[in-house]
Amino acid sequence: MTITYCKSPKGITEIETREHRLPPRLRSALIVIDGKRSSAELRLLIPSQADETIALLLEQGFIEPVASPASVNPAPKAQATPPPAVVPFDSRRRDAVRQLTDQVGPVGEALAMRMERCRNADELRPLLGVAKQMIGSARGNAAGAAYEARFGDL
Repeated sequence: MTITYCKSPKGITEIETREHRLPPRLRSALIVIDGKRSSAELRLLIPSQADETIALLLEQGFIEPVASPASVNPAPKAQATPPPAVVPFDSRRRDAVRQLTDQVGPVGEALAMRMERCRNADELRPLLGVAKQMIGSARGNAAGAAYEARFGDL
């Protein structure tokens, strides 16, 4: 059975402040846990002892399971509302960080942490350029250009 995990408030604090001084293996795993990837996907991204690493993070309160859509009673169907025209900055920033970590893995940890601390697009913009270069170096110029095309409007 696959489960999806997200960072708990304690996990978010750890990413921002390093308060609990997690070892690199646990910290790298915590970075890629985003509430969207299933445990099966995480096993592919966590290089060694994935199940044990996830279990430790869960046991220590850095992550928590996300309720699956099947386990939540769906609300009655109402009229479909159009999606919002503008995606909130926090969501776009999270997507940019996720894409960076998907492309370069733990190598991008320091940059990902700096990006997560950005409070607005003006702070994030220069870091997106660095992320583009890092992705381009790791995955090729086409991957860097795709990253820039996706997040260049921030």
